[in-house]
Amino acid sequence: MPWNDNSNPGPWGAPPPGGGDRDNGPKRPSGDGPRRPGGPGGPGGPRRPNGPPQPDLNELSRRLNERLQAFFGGPDGVRPGAIAAVVGVAVAAWALTGAYVVQPNEQAIVTTFGAYSRSAGPGLRYHLPAPFEDVEKVQVTSLRRIDVGGVAGAEMPQESLMLTGDENIVDLNFSVQWRVADAAKYLFNLKDPDEAVKAVAESAMREVVGRTELTPILTNGRGQVQIQTAELMQKMLDAYGAGVNVVEVQIRSANPPKDVVPAYQDLARAGQDAQSAINDANTYRNRVVNEAKGDASRIVQSSQGYREQSVLTAKGDASRFAQVYGEYKRAPAVTRERLYLETMEKVLGRSNKVIVDGKGTTAPVILPPDVFRPRGDAAQPAPPPAQPAPPAVQQAPAAAPGA
Repeated sequence: MPWNDNSNPGPWGAPPPGGGDRDNGPKRPSGDGPRRPGGPGGPGGPRRPNGPPQPDLNELSRRLNERLQAFFGGPDGVRPGAIAAVVGVAVAAWALTGAYVVQPNEQAIVTTFGAYSRSAGPGLRYHLPAPFEDVEKVQVTSLRRIDVGGVAGAEMPQESLMLTGDENIVDLNFSVQWRVADAAKYLFNLKDPDEAVKAVAESAMREVVGRTELTPILTNGRGQVQIQTAELMQKMLDAYGAGVNVVEVQIRSANPPKDVVPAYQDLARAGQDAQSAINDANTYRNRVVNEAKGDASRIVQSSQGYREQSVLTAKGDASRFAQVYGEYKRAPAVTRERLYLETMEKVLGRSNKVIVDGKGTTAPVILPPDVFRPRGDAAQPAPPPAQPAPPAVQQAPAAAPGA
């Protein structure tokens, strides 16, 4: 079957009338020309099993070339409009290369012919296309880390061994966390920012360790060393104009050199024992001091109470004496008599006594021995008197002195 047989147009349809293309292009030769051995529907044309025939790539290429020739070609050569369209598309594509997007964690630095021009924040931005301007993005919120002294399994003694203030050697590994504060300074003032930060960190740590004794570094003084190192690093980086903000310095490990580790462990245990003894002594001191303070306070309070009692008693006695003196002035004889009787009552009220009236008695009076027994002894009843005693009459008291 000839290639131009319209009975089987193939997947592209029937050709236009006259055997030529619709764009007045070169016409196909008529007649029985040579057949395409690989064409669809030909004797050697491959077909997909149970599917449409494969497209002819040569035919597609030919049609594309014809259309391009028809677009650019004209009676006088190349069309000016086609050239302008191509140039416009190229210029638009070149201009679109200046559009860029800055992520929220980034800061863009725009350079004009390699020199710093401006900074751009997050969002959709634009700069003049190359070669006029260029852009470089820097992550400014991401936290970065640098390890000094190596890591576990890859130690670096040339970085970790440091000399302390008391001329001892300490094996110290630490990490520095930092972030970019100013992207422009970070890009233009430092050739290798990571190496610069690492060198500054090592230098600052050696200076701080050189002013500190070994014991605080190994025990409870690491926090102060970390703070001082971070402050010194920030000062040095600010002096360099690095545009870097030091967030934290963290000491991962601080140990004496491996050769003297057992000796330092013994020293640490001895220090712990000494501290324990000091704590026990302080506990005992506090207990004894508190007890002594309590006793002293009790004694002071007791003496104050005795003082108040004595003062109040003296005031009461003085008030009573003043009242008695007032009564004495009004009736001196009666007052003296009353005072005398009250005094004798106090004196004789607690003793055993026998009053014998001597009037009309000629024989000696014999008293039984139990008369003078204490009154509180009620276990033995008093025996009856051997002989009746003469009636006792209370002797009249003698005249009070001064009556």
